[in-house]
Amino acid sequence: MPPACGPRGLQGLDGRAAGLTRAGGERLFLPNRFPTGVSAAVAQQPPHPRTAVYTGSFDPITLGHLDVIQRASRVFDSIVVGVGINPEKQPIFSLSDRVQLVRDSVADLPNVRVELFSGLSVAFVREQGAHVLLRGVRSLTDIDAEFTMTLANRKLDPSVETVFLMADAQYSHISSSLLKQITPLANDEALLKFVPPPVVAPLRRMLSGPA
Repeated sequence: MPPACGPRGLQGLDGRAAGLTRAGGERLFLPNRFPTGVSAAVAQQPPHPRTAVYTGSFDPITLGHLDVIQRASRVFDSIVVGVGINPEKQPIFSLSDRVQLVRDSVADLPNVRVELFSGLSVAFVREQGAHVLLRGVRSLTDIDAEFTMTLANRKLDPSVETVFLMADAQYSHISSSLLKQITPLANDEALLKFVPPPVVAPLRRMLSGPA
């Protein structure tokens, strides 16, 4: 009977066997590491970058939004923040102003870029060459709405997966509606508990109050 670990007993994926010799002269044959046509240099190349797209109206960007972006930037190779229009809301800032405020707020995150978009979020995801739509959720109410939207997005484009990040508890109450209520009454120090520093002065100009 031929040995179990002979040249034909354990071959490399390309049909060749690699040999090792034990003390005492016994020779073992192990498979080559890489399959036919794949060099070590190619096999060691990093995987294709993982990109996630985070869409929203960001009117304005809040510390809750920023928390989601920062955490996602540590999970994915790159993040694209898509700033769009919510037809159900009356915006505080123009679309271009919102894009700039987000860019100013994420300036210290080298793997995050900000783009404006219109139309469907799933279409924007594909335009960016990505397959992951990132969503932040604050409460059970958010989850219910996001669940419905996720099912719709899956119908529109089954290749796009939705990934949810729960908001940090300290930011789960922040919303644009809340900002509209407190900005005229709060000073700048108080506003910094809700929005990034680049947002405070522009928000103050739009919703006048004490400095």
